[in-house]
Amino acid sequence: MAKGRKNGLYRGISEELSALMRTGWADTERRDLEPTEQAPHAARRRAALSARFPGERLVIPSGGLKIRSNDSHYPFRPYSGYVHLTGDQARNGALVLEPRPDGGHDAHCYQLPRDSRDSDEFWSGYTAELWMGRRPTLAEAELVLGLPCRDIRTIAEDLAKSSPAPTRIVRGIDPALEAALTTDEDRDDALEEAVSGLRLIKDEWEIGEMRRAVDATVRGFTDVVRELSQAVATSERWIEGTFFRRARLEGNDVGYGSICAAGEHATIMHWQHNDGPVRPGELLLLDAGVETRTLYTADVTRTLPINGTFGPLQREVYDAVFEAQEAGMAAVKPGAHYRDFHEAAQRSLAERLVAWGFIEGPAERAYELGLQRRFTMAGTGHMLGLDVHDCARARTEDYVDGVLEPGMCLTVEPGLYFQPDDLTVPEEWRGIGVRIEDDLLVTEDGHENLSAALPRSADEVEAWLRKYAG
Repeated sequence: MAKGRKNGLYRGISEELSALMRTGWADTERRDLEPTEQAPHAARRRAALSARFPGERLVIPSGGLKIRSNDSHYPFRPYSGYVHLTGDQARNGALVLEPRPDGGHDAHCYQLPRDSRDSDEFWSGYTAELWMGRRPTLAEAELVLGLPCRDIRTIAEDLAKSSPAPTRIVRGIDPALEAALTTDEDRDDALEEAVSGLRLIKDEWEIGEMRRAVDATVRGFTDVVRELSQAVATSERWIEGTFFRRARLEGNDVGYGSICAAGEHATIMHWQHNDGPVRPGELLLLDAGVETRTLYTADVTRTLPINGTFGPLQREVYDAVFEAQEAGMAAVKPGAHYRDFHEAAQRSLAERLVAWGFIEGPAERAYELGLQRRFTMAGTGHMLGLDVHDCARARTEDYVDGVLEPGMCLTVEPGLYFQPDDLTVPEEWRGIGVRIEDDLLVTEDGHENLSAALPRSADEVEAWLRKYAG
């Protein structure tokens, strides 16, 4: 029986209550389930991973609940590599690829089965089914995922009994499972690189999910513009809540903490307090993305004049960022180096900063020394998919030092940030932050801007505000 809370109101469970709770439950087994749309794609991904590690056992956990405070948990979100290879979102699971003599692998998905009605475990603890909701049976999971499923509680015993193959596990996801296995950390890192690298090129099903994520995000941004007057009357919290409502209605959640940054908060790259005032005459930087129910996320940024019209200096900064984004996006095409779009955008911004007199030129020298970074802060983009910074653990040779290929999804997001306490720029520049970010799909002949439905140029943004914000 699960350990009770220290200050719970009930002192224990009587035999009579225990007997009562174990009886009278209907058979809810579902036998009409079919594999998800993702199942055949996940099978192909497992085959690709299998080919990289012949003769080795591979273990990819899903992860478990994390405490938020006391006995309250954060909403569970599984490890993206596990989702990519199974299509499953269950907690406390693990994918195991067991090597075969022919060099291939047999795949098994270990999961928590339903709590047994023959004991008090299904209703007496705050992680029990009666508290947290029904889990699928192993038979149901097999039908949905299209691969054999086993009880996660037997995984250590099962692996100990199977052939003593060299084993790799993705670390940092399930400490208890790590402790039960004997692996080498360096070898495990290679598995994580491979699992992450598999997501660099999206298949057609994944591209469809990216489109859904971006389309919902576009509607979320429009929701915010419609309710801008409410934000002025309240705070950045209204913007955060407005976008979150769209994310929950059309998807699973936001793909990352929304950045709802008004005024000088727009100069903070990852502002997430979202509790400041929204004042006419200032800019609002909104960086947000809807995560689909299959956990693919968009990542879009727009910077808006709160009163509907850019001031002359605001427009000058905005246009500089827009031109840099145009230069970066033009460099996104198959065969280009991944770094090309970043370098094009950063060179454009360096030229502007030199022209304004904020860094010492010439512009090429300033760029080579990275002087523009005082005002541009971050890189110009990243891969996008199941994680907002997708494929982050992939091999450097395949990612930032690699070449763009059709099917890759990435962001292009240059920005300029003039900190409110930066004495190297005139006072009227201080507190201005502008970022423009779009989600691009590399195609056979160039790229497609998946978020093109949102206006980008200063004139388009002002027209958009007139239409929806009044």
